[in-house]
Formats: sequence, structure tokens, C-alpha cells
Amino acid sequence: MKQIALTGLKPSGSPHIGNYLGMLKPSLELAEKFQALYFIPDYHALTTVRDREQLANLTYQAAATWLALGLNPDEEIIYRQSDIPEVFELAWVLSCFTAKGLLNRAHAYKAIVDDNIAEGREEDKNINVGLFTYPVLMAADILLFGTHVVPVGLDQQQHLEITRDIALTFNANYGDVLTIPEAVIREEVMTIPGIDGRKMSKSYNNVIPIFAPSNQVRKPVMRIVTDSKRPEDPKDPDECNIFAIYRHLAATDAVAAKRELYLKGGLAYGEMKKELVALLETTFSEQRDRYNALMGNPDEINKILEKGAEKARDIAAPILAKVRKAVGVSVGAQ
Repeated sequence: MKQIALTGLKPSGSPHIGNYLGMLKPSLELAEKFQALYFIPDYHALTTVRDREQLANLTYQAAATWLALGLNPDEEIIYRQSDIPEVFELAWVLSCFTAKGLLNRAHAYKAIVDDNIAEGREEDKNINVGLFTYPVLMAADILLFGTHVVPVGLDQQQHLEITRDIALTFNANYGDVLTIPEAVIREEVMTIPGIDGRKMSKSYNNVIPIFAPSNQVRKPVMRIVTDSKRPEDPKDPDECNIFAIYRHLAATDAVAAKRELYLKGGLAYGEMKKELVALLETTFSEQRDRYNALMGNPDEINKILEKGAEKARDIAAPILAKVRKAVGVSVGAQ
């Protein structure tokens, strides 16, 4: 029986190259070796999204993203968090084994507290309990399925460490009930630069979308920041924001040839940007069409997610039963 890999894609809008290279692509590759579960944490989004139509649309976007990029719902499992009531029962149990001090140190909460203090506001201004307990719900998402590996970026690594701490605390009290998950981090794509050289992020407005129309992809690519070297000048490919993306998408021999051209001289940044535009079109045009077709048919997405939820609950039920038995509540009241 295959071990389980689990990945969540928060419903936060259409994906960009940084999402794809840093999380989506490596997560999909895990399906080759693991029983892969992919979920959309729509209840997590309630910490910030309060418009129901927006939340529903963002959830469809997240599901369509996975499916368009090659997730096979007949082989892998994709579901909405809100369709798995067992998650929320486990979250309460886990909260009883989570030290408040552990949550006080969570990056997302601590960052807002620090910002409030710096601005002279009350320490917990605009912080809801959902945001504070976010890591506990994430732990339930992971532990409910006996997850062995979780692909994470550096910004989520702490949350997985918290999950492990919670699981270890629970197991110390009741025995080896919960599986302790491991993080999977691909160091070569930990930070994909945006068009301004900083980490690609919607908050920086420096992203290159993957499902947008061609002209909306070309525009940000042509704005990628470069140095002032002339075409004939030798250049360091590892310092180039264009090459940092190109090397993850192009064929191995093309990457090697381009690297040599950088080092010897004879490469114009403008031409390199045009090549990247063409490469992005070749790589994502079919996926873009599939994404748009799915977004035009939410009923199809719903059917896939509901079927996935049934499969996910089949995995979750015996694990929650073990937790119930361990803590001494009625196993029959599931």
C-alpha cells in the first residue's frame, strides 16, 4: 500500500509561475510514488474572505488549477475541506493538545502582532480566533489522513513543524495513534523571482500568470528587471531573473546552450524575454484551455470534488475512530 502525500491549495486566485514551480508541479509529481490527496482549504480562507460568491469562485479556481495541470481524479483524490466534517472534529481534539505558546509563535499571527505594536495599535487588533488557531486546523487537515509527506514552501514549513509537535504530544499521551508527517522541500525552486527580482508574490504585484491570455502573460515578462549589460557582454545566468524561470521550463539541452551563451556573450535580454514568452505559451496553452473550460462548467467541478470527498472520508473514518477510541469517547457516534 502506498504512503500518503497531501497538499492544500488555498483559494486565493489564479496561479502564477511561482506557484507552479514552487508548489503545484512538485506536488503533482508526488502522485508517481504516493497515494496523493489534494484539497482546497476553503474554511481556512474564511479568516480573510467574507464574500460567499468570491469564496465559491476562488474554490472553483483552485480546483480547476489542479485539474488543468494534469491531476487525474480517477487516480488521485481532490476534495474541498468543507466536505470533510471529520477535519473539524479532529481539529477540536488537537486543540486540546496544543500549547497556546506554540500558536503565539506562529509566523502569520506573530507578523500581525508585530505590525500592530509597531503602529501603536492594540496587540491583537484585527486578529480573529480563526487566524490564531489556523495551524491547528492545518494539523487536522494533515493528520486525519495518516499523511506521510507534505510538500511545503519555506513560508509553510513552520506550520508543518507545529503539526508534528501536536501529533507527538497526542501520541505521548495515547500511544502511536497519529502518523508523524515529513516535509518535502525542493530547494532548487524554493524562491522563484518575480518581474522585479523579489520573490514572486501577488502581494508584490510582480507575478507572471499561467492561465491568463497570451497578451497578459507577455506584458509582465517583457517588464522583467535586468542589468544594463549589452548583448555582446558576458553575463552570469544565475543572476538573471529571466533565466531563473526559463531553466525550470525549457529542455535540458536548451538550458545548457543558453547558459553557455550567457557566459560567452552574445545574448540580448530582449530576445531572451521573447523566448520565455514563447516557452510559456507552449507550456501552458493547452492547460489554459482546460482551465477555462472547467471554470465555465462549475457542475463538473462539483461532481469531481464530491466524488473525491467520498474517497477522502473513507481514509479519514478509521483514523478518526482510532482517535475517538484513544481519548475515550463513543466510537459509534461518528
